[in-house]
Amino acid sequence: MHRYAEALLAHLAANGSAPPAAPGFRDIPGYWLPPAVEALVAILAGDDPLEPLSRAAGRDQQQTALFLCLALAVSGQGSRIHASWLGTAFGELSLDRPVTHGQRSLWLAAARGAYGPAGKIFVLRKLDVLAVQEHADPQQWMQALVPDEPSVVVPPSLVDFPEMAEIPELARPAVAAARLARLRGRVSEITSARQSDHDSSAPLDNSTGSPATSWAEDEPLAVLRSLIGQSGPAGPMASLSSHLLDDLRPGSDPHLAAIALHVAAPILRGVAEELEADSRLEPPETLTVPLLGHRIHLRPEGPDELSMTAAEDAIVADGVVPRGRPWAAMVLIVAGVACLVGAVFLNNLLVAAAVAMIGLAGWQLWLRRKLVEADARYVTAQVAELKELAEGAVWALHAYAREADARAKQAADDAVELARLIRRGPRAG
Repeated sequence: MHRYAEALLAHLAANGSAPPAAPGFRDIPGYWLPPAVEALVAILAGDDPLEPLSRAAGRDQQQTALFLCLALAVSGQGSRIHASWLGTAFGELSLDRPVTHGQRSLWLAAARGAYGPAGKIFVLRKLDVLAVQEHADPQQWMQALVPDEPSVVVPPSLVDFPEMAEIPELARPAVAAARLARLRGRVSEITSARQSDHDSSAPLDNSTGSPATSWAEDEPLAVLRSLIGQSGPAGPMASLSSHLLDDLRPGSDPHLAAIALHVAAPILRGVAEELEADSRLEPPETLTVPLLGHRIHLRPEGPDELSMTAAEDAIVADGVVPRGRPWAAMVLIVAGVACLVGAVFLNNLLVAAAVAMIGLAGWQLWLRRKLVEADARYVTAQVAELKELAEGAVWALHAYAREADARAKQAADDAVELARLIRRGPRAG
């Protein structure tokens, strides 16, 4: 029984037909697989499968239906299934229970068109009943669709002042518009891949005559192998939300992504409305920005004088080192003069000492003067740079305001196109 079932799966996956030799095994009382295999062979041969199908369904109706639905899908003859088999095999989905491997394999087969439009609609209705969007975190779905979003978006007007792009009043509209554009791009990618009839890695129609080995990691064939006892225990199962989020991530199967996008549509509509509203926020007329470590209040006509004066005072306070009177140089000068006077009355050798002390005092005064001049140059340069940056920041705010209209218009276009793409849904095309 098992040897013939293995040969049957290999033939189905290779060319969609049963092995040439008729099944040479006896029925096993109470076991659903032998009559299910007989029914499958009869269906593939165009014969009446009613008698073995009734025996198999009487022993295990769901296993029989699952086996026939997946086997016919793998063979590229999913259109031969009876309408009731899919519902019996699939069972009921739940947000509180993991999706079984059988449900996921039928989901995958239907998404790839194995059962025609009716199969896709069947899965969509199963998902619609659960109202997943009412129990979902919108940010989690956004993260799945467009992962690795930058935390800061620097618009062209703020390229020279990237730190200003982090100010909430300026960051919120720019980030919202950028997120909406990325969301539109990802949704367009999903729908265009579906519309172009993207070939999956393991197509269920066997148009290329894929051998069974190429299906080794594919869910439908793996479940079939498990049903006939050819594989070991099934791996861990995932929740419904986990499957949908995985299907939305970049690089996922485009057929599965199209169905997940249908489920996420209400969530994405709400997110798009919020992002469009944020992108239309008017830029502030006045703003306080950090420049050279100082808080400068910017107005449309220029930087605020009070904040500039306070910043300049802070630059002076930080840039000028407090220095007391040059007592050491004064003492050396007094001592040098005393030595000169003493040299007149006592010893000429004191002249050399006097010259040395006065020279040392002069050097100290010269060095002190150079330090004072360096402090003054530093303060002047910092104040000039601060004024230049403040003026530039004012012009950057004007440029940002001019960009606001174009950004809001583009965001509105992105929202309209996003709604159109979502509205078409996985039934389109």
